[in-house]
Amino acid sequence: MTRTVERSAALAEPFSRFLELLEQATALPRDRLPEPTAFALATSADNRPSVRMLLLKDADERGFVFYTNYESRKGRELVANPRVALCFHWAPLEIQVRVEGRAAPVTAQEADAYFASRPRGSQIGAWASQQSAALESAQALDARVADYERRFADRSVTRPPHWSGFRVT
Repeated sequence: MTRTVERSAALAEPFSRFLELLEQATALPRDRLPEPTAFALATSADNRPSVRMLLLKDADERGFVFYTNYESRKGRELVANPRVALCFHWAPLEIQVRVEGRAAPVTAQEADAYFASRPRGSQIGAWASQQSAALESAQALDARVADYERRFADRSVTRPPHWSGFRVT
């Protein structure tokens, strides 16, 4: 299939085409493409662009979903200016997918369900990590983790109020 045909197919059914490509990328051996759901997220607040790598957690006709700490730089920038760009690069497939759109918060129910599916250590980390803040020391982070492990020792870890997801449409 030529790139022109691929572009035409993508324009006619963009989400279907994206899901086909994601499936192809996911089927590749990890030594060829270690993280097929990785994408670059570009945000811009105060006319200063910022980009970082994230992992896609869901994609369908409603948009592209990722989760983050709302107190991080990216979280603050998304609230200040919801216009974003995403770029998936799958070198072994010789293709990239660019997405431009608006990021809007997912529902609390969606965020709660995804948070509950994460490993307990990741859940504790969402409470303990002060994402985008300078780390005082590894020991300070270890102490925060230990504190939250004690707090949630005999119960499920609830989703922190500063942690949720965005859907890009």
